[in-house]
Amino acid sequence: MKIACRYIFAVLLSLLFTHTTFASEHGSAQEATDLVKKVITYYKANGKDKTFAEINDPKGQFIVKDLYIFAGALKSGGPTMAHGANPKLIGKSLGDLKDVDGVYFVRKMNEVANSKEGKGWVDYKWPNPTTKELEKKSTYVERIDDLYFACGIYK
Repeated sequence: MKIACRYIFAVLLSLLFTHTTFASEHGSAQEATDLVKKVITYYKANGKDKTFAEINDPKGQFIVKDLYIFAGALKSGGPTMAHGANPKLIGKSLGDLKDVDGVYFVRKMNEVANSKEGKGWVDYKWPNPTTKELEKKSTYVERIDDLYFACGIYK
């Protein structure tokens, strides 16, 4: 009986630490917001080209845990300017892209960025590049000049 109890305790303890480790790999809403603020500061100091190169660098400072920055042009149908997780999206206009529920999430990002506040959150579903699973995502978007920078969290 003692051996069984020890075994069960060890399994439960292992699950607890595994869950804690896994949870720490996911970025929080605050971390996403902070990362957008950080890239805007970098952009103001270094300009578009250097900022886009840093965002696109898979070992760059704008990829943290499962968080990554992406940037888009504000004009209607504007292209993706930089993307920390999928370089194949750079240069593509994604305004007609819908999630599985029919949400035109890139259009919503442009609406938020073009709003009076110039910042906010957009909810949709998107494949997580880490897990390869379709997941609920909420993306923080903030406008600067004729661009927006964004970072999403998987829920």
